[in-house]
Amino acid sequence: MKHFVVLTGAGMSAESGLKTFREAGGLWEGHDVNKVATPEAFNTNPALVLDFYNQRRRQLLEAKPNPGHFDLVKFEKDFKVTIITQNIDDLHERSGSTNVMHLHGELFKVRSTFNETDIIPWRTDLLIGNTCKMGYQLRPHIVWFGEPVPMMEKAIEVCMLADYLIIIGTSMQVYPAASLIHYVPLGIPIYFIDPNPSLNSKDNLTVIAEPATIGVKILLDSFKKIESK
Repeated sequence: MKHFVVLTGAGMSAESGLKTFREAGGLWEGHDVNKVATPEAFNTNPALVLDFYNQRRRQLLEAKPNPGHFDLVKFEKDFKVTIITQNIDDLHERSGSTNVMHLHGELFKVRSTFNETDIIPWRTDLLIGNTCKMGYQLRPHIVWFGEPVPMMEKAIEVCMLADYLIIIGTSMQVYPAASLIHYVPLGIPIYFIDPNPSLNSKDNLTVIAEPATIGVKILLDSFKKIESK
């Protein structure tokens, strides 16, 4: 069975109402990311950082997967599919995708500030005074700017085994995630779905300049035609 590796970014969830800071010149929902998405910000003003992610968590509780998410699930009928997402939402899982790796963490999880492996499911507001079993403050289970990406090595291993790479809704400007394209086998087909695609120079690259809800369906339909021949 052929292996599809799918790399998704904020554009995958944008049509579900979840925005990216890159749409607003470095602001994320009106906040300077340096004040809400760095270890230094948490050390300086933890209440502000927790409130910011509480708002994101409430937003996510109201959001729903869009047709692009559901169309990705349909690929699992005929292919092995591994989704590597830069998104911190759970919309891939809610739509039915069964193999999802979160490079940058998950909004519905928190972890201990003492032991980063002490990860706890969390769907309500996280407040100052919410602690782990050892008595240390809990923090969002998010990879902040300036922090290492623990899942990166595993993501590289997955990309090295890809038969196809599909890139959806990402600027390919955020590292180290953007470097994953360099780890797929040489010459495999790469599909880039984005209304403003930033890649256009590879011989094995097919660009679908559409948002996720349209682009994934176009790709799915094209593979259905190939399979039916």
